[in-house]
Amino acid sequence: MEEKIWLSSPHMGGGEQKYVQEAFDTNWVAPLGPNVNGFENDLENYIKENTKVACLASGTSALHLALILAGVSYGDEVICQSMTFSASANPIVYQGGVPIFVDSEKETWNMCPDALKKAIEDRIAKGKKPKAIIVVHLYGMPAKIDKIKEIANHYDIKLIEDAAEALGSTFKGQKCGTFGDFGVLSFNGNKIITTSGGGALVCKTEENKQKAIFLATQARDNAPHYQHSEIGYNYRMSNITAGIGRGQMEVLDKHIQLRRNNNSFYRELFKNIDGIDLFIEPTSDYFSNHWLSSILIDQNKVGFSREDLRLAMLEDNIESRPLWKPMHLQPIFKNCKFYGNNVSEILFDNGLCLPSGSNLSDKDRERIKESVLKLL
Repeated sequence: MEEKIWLSSPHMGGGEQKYVQEAFDTNWVAPLGPNVNGFENDLENYIKENTKVACLASGTSALHLALILAGVSYGDEVICQSMTFSASANPIVYQGGVPIFVDSEKETWNMCPDALKKAIEDRIAKGKKPKAIIVVHLYGMPAKIDKIKEIANHYDIKLIEDAAEALGSTFKGQKCGTFGDFGVLSFNGNKIITTSGGGALVCKTEENKQKAIFLATQARDNAPHYQHSEIGYNYRMSNITAGIGRGQMEVLDKHIQLRRNNNSFYRELFKNIDGIDLFIEPTSDYFSNHWLSSILIDQNKVGFSREDLRLAMLEDNIESRPLWKPMHLQPIFKNCKFYGNNVSEILFDNGLCLPSGSNLSDKDRERIKESVLKLL
């Protein structure tokens, strides 16, 4: 059998080792050091908007700290996009909060502004004004962030952007992760750039950045002995991990272009097939890094389902994956309130993520094409 084609595998650029070696040579093998500071500076210079970035152990830890800094505590309600990975919702529960899920809209597959507004008004009418909103830029596609931000500002609710999949994506030229009160980035092994594991919290102020770092390093007070006045966490990124990130920043724009090239390949592959729709930007205001290229399959038109295609590709040793199963359909969140219709459910039932790694070769793409056409 031929070598496996993965959905999205790590892709090293070549410059990572020099930063990692420097960490070993200088004995900076700790959750602080020149690479951590350098990686934060690199990210701040890249996403701009006068942001401040704290590098952390994961995107999940960044989201958890964002909720803490947003003032979320036990019993508070937090509105969260339903169609996302569970890491977007789990930190709400870490804080003792209550997730309130909101449906997607059809254009960007992200949080529906209309459903969001209804959810907020209904929660306020019931005496439970939400403390924060978590919007996700799914698969690298920017959400309708201008409308969502306008709603958050109108009701004076903190807005947290989960841009874990959207580093480098923009809306009207502004980088995702910089619109809300806080932004979250991820450097997991399957992301646009990776540090093997790791994430970052994007803040508006230096004060919030330093507070995040304080909480991420066990909230140790400024004293000669070990003293703690707040609960802290072991969430800081290591200097070695940050070294990988510094090397990856050197190839970030290249990796984004390679992912976008994959999307163009799929656009060409499916352009004349009635019943298979590729997920692309709705207007020129949106620029997606196309972290994952995804399709919707109309079984009535093409004669097979997304699961049929997934299994056919798997037989050819090619990984593909259904879209995220909405959170309001997950067993762990079955009792949570949901606002919307059934857009996210339809997307889940009919959507498939296709191999999208920046390290896909021409041979890989040819195998993917043959696998799809064989089923057609």
